[in-house]
Amino acid sequence: MTIEETAWIYILSYSGALGLILLGIIGMVISRHLIRIILGLMLLEAGVNLFLITIGYRANGVAPILVDGQVPAAIMVDPIPQALVLTAIVIGVAVQALALALVVKTYKAYGTLDTQELAEKIAQESGTRIVDGIPVSLPVPATRQLVEEKSA
Repeated sequence: MTIEETAWIYILSYSGALGLILLGIIGMVISRHLIRIILGLMLLEAGVNLFLITIGYRANGVAPILVDGQVPAAIMVDPIPQALVLTAIVIGVAVQALALALVVKTYKAYGTLDTQELAEKIAQESGTRIVDGIPVSLPVPATRQLVEEKSA
C-alpha cells in the first residue's frame, strides 16, 4: 500500500468519524422528537467508534498474535481501540434498548413523543408553570405576576 493510499484512508476515516459525530450532536440538539434524539445518539456513538478504530489502524499491520513466542516482523495493529469499541458497542446496544423502552413507556403514559408537549404535560401534572419554556415552581399568583411582567 502506497503512502498516498494510506493518507486517503486516514483522511476519509477521520472525516467520516467527525461527520458522524457532528450529525449526531446536531440531531440530538435540534430535534424535539424522542426517536430522532435516540437516532442522533446512535450516530454519535458510531462516529466515536469509527474514530477509535481509526486511531488503532496501521497500514499493512498484522494482528498482534504471537506464534511460538516470536514477535512478527511486520507492524502490529493496536488491539486496545478494538477492545474499547467492542465494549462500547455492547454498552451502546444496552443504552439504546433502555432508551427505546423508556420512549414506549412515555408514549403510553402521555400520548406524545414531542419534548415540548411532554414538558407541558409533566408541568401540568406536577402543578408547575412553564414560562418561556422553563418550568417554574412558583405559587399561581407569583407566576401570573411574572408572566405579566414579561409581557409588559
